[in-house]
Amino acid sequence: MISTNDFRSGMTVERDGELLQILESQHVKPGKGPAFVRVKFKNLMSGAITQETMRAGEKVPRAHLEKRTMQYLYQDGEGYHFMDLETYEQQNLTAEDIGEAVKYLKENDNAEVLTYKGGLVGVSLPASVELRVTSTVPGLKGDTVSGGGSKPATLETGYEVHVPLFVEEGDMVRIDTRSGEYLERA
Repeated sequence: MISTNDFRSGMTVERDGELLQILESQHVKPGKGPAFVRVKFKNLMSGAITQETMRAGEKVPRAHLEKRTMQYLYQDGEGYHFMDLETYEQQNLTAEDIGEAVKYLKENDNAEVLTYKGGLVGVSLPASVELRVTSTVPGLKGDTVSGGGSKPATLETGYEVHVPLFVEEGDMVRIDTRSGEYLERA
């Protein structure tokens, strides 16, 4: 059990049979009346985002998610297929389960998959990933590292991001998975 006073972003709790990830929590102490906690939850099963007000100090069961390294194999009409590296068993996740991580998954790469009570519930991303630029408009003479400006570029996963003018097709770039922005050339 965990107290609402100890809520932090990223924690996962179980409530009414649902698996909820805490996106934001704010402890509020009004001038009159008892303190309370405003919490924004993301339901890991349905993807729905809700906001609730809870009493300060209320106890909620904490859900313990396990991380397993699995290899991302491919995507088809049924979903995204992963293979457990220990048992070689294949399991799949839907696009809703994966969420924003879809933009950064490359076939045959290893990924940290979140499991709860034996079932897959999502993918945990590193802070940044390296992806190859597959298409972008050509740079012009005078485009340098110190020059300003940006242009759209499509990465090998199909994700489109704005990159500096000096980045060309075939370059490897590092992308921040939290914001989805270009960080640097890799």
